[in-house]
Amino acid sequence: AVGYAAGFTPNPTYEEVSSGRTGSTEAVQIVFDPEKISTADILRWFWESHDPTQGMGQGNDRGTMYRSGLYYFDDEQRKLFEASKAAYHEALRDAGRGWGNVTTEIRAAVDYDQVFYYAEDYHQQYLAKPGSRPYCSAQPQEVSLPPYAEWAPADFSEEVRDHHAPKLPEG
Repeated sequence: AVGYAAGFTPNPTYEEVSSGRTGSTEAVQIVFDPEKISTADILRWFWESHDPTQGMGQGNDRGTMYRSGLYYFDDEQRKLFEASKAAYHEALRDAGRGWGNVTTEIRAAVDYDQVFYYAEDYHQQYLAKPGSRPYCSAQPQEVSLPPYAEWAPADFSEEVRDHHAPKLPEG
């Protein structure tokens, strides 16, 4: 589902979020079966599908609603998010891509009264609707997240590392 996250205005509308006065960012909420796909798989898609070095923007779109963010629900997620961020930062630096440091915010979901609000119906499945125009100014950097074995948190037990290991092919 698409919606708005990490703001201070309850149940914001698109117009309110677009004003820049809600603190929210445009977001997706992902529900998945961990037997079929892992958090590491989702993180790979996250990092590789946008430019996380652009601060408050993506391409020509500027403002808080276009910032990059990950919001965790437990310490395992926090560690995965932080480790993948560091690995992707190094990969971008080594490739000479991006605008500098990775600026993706990583914060606890509990920092917000409610971390995610659903967007209006007309935003849901937008690209599948008749007459939609495929627009997105996210600018992927064409740099892969290094293999999970290289960045998985070192303090994870083997069982926890295996639980979060990719289920899909890497690379």
